[in-house]
Amino acid sequence: MKQVARLRLKITTLQCSTLLILCALGAGVASAQEPIRIGMLLPMSGGPFIPVGADVSDGFELAIQDSGGLVGGRKILILREDTNHKPDIAQAKAKKLVFDDKADFLVGPIGASELTALGSFANQTKTPLIIPNSGDNGVTGSRCTPWVLRTSFSNDQIVRNMSPWLLKSGYKRVAFIAFDYSAGREIIEGVKKPFVAGGGTVVSEQYAPFGPISDFGPYLTKIKDEKPDAVFAFIPGSPGVAFVKQYNEFGLKASIPLTVGGWVISPQNLPAIGDAAAGIVGILNYVPSIDNAENKSFRQKFESKFNRPVSEYAAQGYDTGKLIYAALQATGGKIDDKAAFIKAMHGANINGTRGPLRIDPKTNNIIQDIYIFRAEKLQEKMEFVILDRFRDVQDAPNGCNL
Repeated sequence: MKQVARLRLKITTLQCSTLLILCALGAGVASAQEPIRIGMLLPMSGGPFIPVGADVSDGFELAIQDSGGLVGGRKILILREDTNHKPDIAQAKAKKLVFDDKADFLVGPIGASELTALGSFANQTKTPLIIPNSGDNGVTGSRCTPWVLRTSFSNDQIVRNMSPWLLKSGYKRVAFIAFDYSAGREIIEGVKKPFVAGGGTVVSEQYAPFGPISDFGPYLTKIKDEKPDAVFAFIPGSPGVAFVKQYNEFGLKASIPLTVGGWVISPQNLPAIGDAAAGIVGILNYVPSIDNAENKSFRQKFESKFNRPVSEYAAQGYDTGKLIYAALQATGGKIDDKAAFIKAMHGANINGTRGPLRIDPKTNNIIQDIYIFRAEKLQEKMEFVILDRFRDVQDAPNGCNL
């Protein structure tokens, strides 16, 4: 009887051991199949950047779908939250995504005011934050942190090459106008500083109150009286439509060339601007006419899926998704080690809609090509003709010490 009892005990022990091994293996498989959760923080219902947020979101979603939506056997989930273009709401939604929804990292925001709050949260919690559209110089400069990376641009990076182009084109006396907020000031300074260093003269600087302004008459009257060689403007969004049309109505277009930060004549604005956009020269990191296979494929898929033209914002969303996917592939879909994911982002090199793209490990800012282009009406359609291309533009550390 004792031998039978001992035999039964051995069998029971063996069964339990086998079950434990199977349970452990099952738990490992279940863990491996847990989805990768990406928390996306964009304005969806408030503020001036709702169309920008929509384009970034749709471009990002298309990139993940285009990449198969799986990496390392794990499904990629996009968890969206509305920042309402308010810093306190953005930070509250970030906390919800990370602590309640278990987001592995965050993508967002659009505006610089939200970015300050989200950058602080990312740094405190050591949660990677990837910026798909915001140009605040300090974020990848003097206020940089290992946990915040940018796939869009810095304001300086976009516009600094406009200065030598203005001078080379014979525009020695230039008037500047922008919205009076941090991005407006940084954009103007980014053009003005090298312009003056190269021998140019600033005729005037005007800053309009940031908001839904529709009457630019006083500013344009001043420009008309000053008679500069050219104007450089940064009035994005729907007010940019009014600015460009009134510039034309004031008779300035025929005598004083208008150059802009390219967002002013974004594809989002072109339908409303109409023929008044013809002849305007812009500088930006993306235009739909970029001639590469990645951009052609992106345009066809985006316009077919969403039934609207691509914009620079949609391209940045798409390229952000592709860079993230490349980094996730490098980690085999593992995301628990956040520092390893950041390192993988530094190692991600892709051919994007804008051209070759990679993250600079010295600043966490993107390295990309910048384009100078002119709006022209070709075959009854407004197109962007590329005039010049500056390859692999990157920022100096500017106080960043990662």
